[in-house]
Amino acid sequence: MSWVESLRESNARKLAELKRNGKLKTAEENAEEEQRLFREYYEKLKSPSSPTTESQSNGGSSAPQIPRFYFKLPSEEDVLQQKLREESRAVFLQRRSRELLDNDELHELWSLLENHQSPPTNGDEQMINYEGFLKVKDAAGEKCRPYFKPIIYAKLCQKDPYGRISIMQFFNYVMRKVWLQQTRIGLSLYDVAGQGYLRESDLENYILELIPTLPQLDGLEKSFYCFYVCTAVRKFFFFLDPMHTGKVKIQDILSCSFLDDLLELREEALSKDKQDSNWFSASSALRVYGQYLSLDTDHNGMLNKQELKRYGTGTLTNVFLDRVFQECLTYEGEMDYKTYLDFVLALENKKEPQALQYLFKILDVKNVGYLNTFALNYFYRAIQEEMRKHGHEVVSLHDVKDEIFDMVKPVDPFNITLQDLINSGQGDTVVNMLVDVNGFLIYENREVLVVEGNEDLV
Repeated sequence: MSWVESLRESNARKLAELKRNGKLKTAEENAEEEQRLFREYYEKLKSPSSPTTESQSNGGSSAPQIPRFYFKLPSEEDVLQQKLREESRAVFLQRRSRELLDNDELHELWSLLENHQSPPTNGDEQMINYEGFLKVKDAAGEKCRPYFKPIIYAKLCQKDPYGRISIMQFFNYVMRKVWLQQTRIGLSLYDVAGQGYLRESDLENYILELIPTLPQLDGLEKSFYCFYVCTAVRKFFFFLDPMHTGKVKIQDILSCSFLDDLLELREEALSKDKQDSNWFSASSALRVYGQYLSLDTDHNGMLNKQELKRYGTGTLTNVFLDRVFQECLTYEGEMDYKTYLDFVLALENKKEPQALQYLFKILDVKNVGYLNTFALNYFYRAIQEEMRKHGHEVVSLHDVKDEIFDMVKPVDPFNITLQDLINSGQGDTVVNMLVDVNGFLIYENREVLVVEGNEDLV
């Protein structure tokens, strides 16, 4: 019963008693009496020793209680609580680890699947029907039961005239699930806060301890480890933490392909093409860091605007670089390696939403959330100046502006938002046209380049 209802009931009893005793007062007197009773009841309610307060503290239900909807983490000073929490998490993770299938159990599962296959084979693929599927479930043991659900069988059943599933596809599914669970447990060991995410320092520790297990990184000198770790971690945070919260969810790490690319380095033989295209490979990390060192002409470990001007083909405009140094974190006007990595990741992945978000912030000169004619003109004038210097025919702003708006097709015909750029699929082209002279010339001569390319094929 709420305090309002309790008050009303108390008032009704008092008035009934007065009526029985012939002491019923006038309406004004009754109102005064009600106010007095309210004050009396309210003071009693506020009193620490009141029955209602005691019932709340003892878990009683005479008054509504605010539910406890979160548990506060123990403070750093509370060493005992911290240790208890760490120990309980370690025990929990160990228990979850023991629930996973080990290599012997996986081999046994494969043997059971082969022994219960259902003929005929589908080409070279061994198949199993639902009856055999259930028999394997019973024989495989308790650990395997979560993988033998009807919904999993239904998802893997594709166009087989006998309603069977591929043994290899099912086994790969089990292997993938086991790997994901193992990796999640491994990442959770570095989750100091225990909240399901990794801070930058947590991920750095994970990758640093992972390096000795990756044969493709055997050639790295230990003195380069810190730079390699920084290079690897920045890719995770650039794409998985675009809002710069300083942490990434373990679930996001598992669902993206970056961890697959990193763990691909466990393969003893990895082709040169795969190594070059893998951001986490030794050759890629050395390439990026080597470029940084070559740009740092004064050898102070930082890059100023003139040094960054030489990046790539050296055709980025001064106006764009000015904006980079205005918007990005710098130290007395110079850029460190971590900020440089964000810059590289943005320019090498301009089709990705996170890269477009980074670049859009630079292009949005007035910080209004959209690009209008003023913003396009602000950057395109620098392109025009460079084209005049090199004797190229200058294209008018009006024509370029119309082409950009035609490509993007923004919701607002006068303003281009970040979402418009992402939705159009032309964000990388627009950025190239506004910040890179070489990028603009490639776009302007695209038809000629296509014709020449076709001639080379003939």
